[in-house]
Amino acid sequence: MTNLEAKNRIKKLREEISRLRFMYHVEDDPGVTDDVYDSLNKELKKIISEYPEFMDLNAPENRVGGKPLDKFIKVKHEIRMLSLNDVFSYDEILEWETRISKLINKKPSYFCEVKLDGLSASLIYKDGIFVEGSTRGDGWIGEDVTENLKMIGTIPLKLKAPYPDFLEVRGEVVMPKREWTRLNKIEEKEGRKLFANTRNVAAGSLRQLDPNIVKERNLDFFAWDIAQLKIKNEELRIEKHSEKHDLMRKLGFQLAPYEKKAKNFDDVFLFIEEIEKIRPNLPYGTDGIVISVDELDLQEILGVVGKAPRYMAAYKYQAERATTIVTGITVNVGRTGVLTPVAHFNPTLVAGSTVSKATLHNIDQINRLDLRIGDTVVIQKAGDVIPEVVEVLSKMRTGKEKKFKMPEICPVCNANVEKREAGQASAAKILLDSRAGLGESPMSNWSGTGSRLPRPRTLRIGAFSQTSLSLSVAFYCTNKNCPARSRRGLQHFVNIFEIYEIGPKILDRLKDEGLISDAADLFTLEKADLSGLERFGEKSADNIISSIQSHKKIPLWRFIYALGIIHVGEQTARDLANNFGSLTKLSKASVEEINNIENIGPVVSKSIYEYFRNKSNLGFMDKLFENGVNTYHQEPNSKKLTGKTFVLTGTLNTMSREDAKKKIIENGGNVSSSVSKATSYVVAGDKPGSKYTDAEKLGVKILTETEFLKIL
Repeated sequence: MTNLEAKNRIKKLREEISRLRFMYHVEDDPGVTDDVYDSLNKELKKIISEYPEFMDLNAPENRVGGKPLDKFIKVKHEIRMLSLNDVFSYDEILEWETRISKLINKKPSYFCEVKLDGLSASLIYKDGIFVEGSTRGDGWIGEDVTENLKMIGTIPLKLKAPYPDFLEVRGEVVMPKREWTRLNKIEEKEGRKLFANTRNVAAGSLRQLDPNIVKERNLDFFAWDIAQLKIKNEELRIEKHSEKHDLMRKLGFQLAPYEKKAKNFDDVFLFIEEIEKIRPNLPYGTDGIVISVDELDLQEILGVVGKAPRYMAAYKYQAERATTIVTGITVNVGRTGVLTPVAHFNPTLVAGSTVSKATLHNIDQINRLDLRIGDTVVIQKAGDVIPEVVEVLSKMRTGKEKKFKMPEICPVCNANVEKREAGQASAAKILLDSRAGLGESPMSNWSGTGSRLPRPRTLRIGAFSQTSLSLSVAFYCTNKNCPARSRRGLQHFVNIFEIYEIGPKILDRLKDEGLISDAADLFTLEKADLSGLERFGEKSADNIISSIQSHKKIPLWRFIYALGIIHVGEQTARDLANNFGSLTKLSKASVEEINNIENIGPVVSKSIYEYFRNKSNLGFMDKLFENGVNTYHQEPNSKKLTGKTFVLTGTLNTMSREDAKKKIIENGGNVSSSVSKATSYVVAGDKPGSKYTDAEKLGVKILTETEFLKIL
């Protein structure tokens, strides 16, 4: 990326982030999910770190979002309500620890708490009575929502004694998932727009002019910090952040039971992993863990930089969505001949996997998204889902993006492509994104603390009822013999390459998902492509990718055999490799040169010759080499069995038949599966089959295992 490209990309990112922040904090109308917002910020941060000359302290990313609405009285916060810096990996947490340790010259202890997805609020108590409540606003000035906050049952109107003269508590206003589900059922029944997520409806409820609406919404409040505490006009010193939590509980506030004191980061990581296991079933939305330096005197030393404290960080769980730039679109051909477009982009981390391509399904999907090459897009990967492009951020366009057009000829066999209507489908009734957590959780008594600065969440709500979708258009290769449509040929290739982890059902699934057109595409697969398949785990994906990668280097004879040339079996492939020594020489050989090889006749010679004159076949081989496959030819260790043909039958005691076969070949001999007059020896083990009888009839010499070993 050049300086000019970096400058322009930073400008676009800042504009989009600023727009999304305004929608989220001021209009309560999230345009994208937290994941997408975080991804844009992460990219901006990365580019600025590489091009620090474009740092701007007054830029949107360095401010706390939101401004007070005009319909509420404005409230000035005596102590600024801050945001938090996000970290996305254990390495980033350790880097944060390294930075703060240098400033305090000691290892602090830590306090961990769950980060809830709600609206932050500040509560003021005088002489134990709740007198004022406000929103975060821009960090310095918020909105007075006192009467609305009084309608939340978990906010104490009077503190438990003994209480301080003055207290400011900060926390999160949230909506339980079960309440969100209840409200959306009402909205759906009355034909109104559904609420996007729990944070969205919590924020909207708190900003209602009628407090009775807030009461009906059954919101909750979870305290996560004490900003001010005074007794007889003197500030009371508390030594640790964890002690603040203890005091708030004693005063009558609801806090999360899921919190932990941590001596070191082993304890922190363990807590993160424990919460991740139960997170989908928690009754409140949460996307991470807040990690704080527990000692307040160390917090004071570390201080605040920009909009965020040095002494706190928010670990965010792996995003199911991320943003990236589409660098190109290719087309794969499936078992039925259907053409599936696939988007390619720079490696991007999403849902714990690094992906570089995503299915686009069909041309209708591309048109619906208005997707162009060069677009900034939102990709999604969650659970048993192949990575896919779900949204185009059109406001990020520069004018250099290019529209995509489906090819008119098949990219595999060069046959004509035909456009067909795929048939009418009935749309399922979609209510809400299941990953948003609809439904009542069995952990209904759970409570938690602390989203410091929630991010935009996208509206993925079904506007569909039981109506019919319009006819969709699909493109098909018209060649019924297209190699991409041959399941048998693909399975043959995999078997000969000895990639045994891939069976017929897996191949079918890979083709149906548009991940491969032919065998060459196997060598472009990544772990993320497979781990998104139904019933595929991390281990099985690892095993398959490992096997594919380990078989990129292959003996020449196996490569020839795997091509599936008509009439070319294993022995013929070995003969071709031994006679020509390289694929280049074989591909240039004449029919006569091939026919001169012993045991290869005119019909086989013609088939081999024609295979290497076919442009489609040559293109397939070139594609294999481009994807990292390479061949090698190894001459036999000795030639003492040259010209000898062996047939194996029965069970050998000292080695397997496969090992015996390898030893014969290593010494220049050939192995056949059937007995004929051309057979030199039949090696008979225990319980030989019909081949033993055939050898006796034809007068072929039969060797015992001991006699065979002596020949070797």
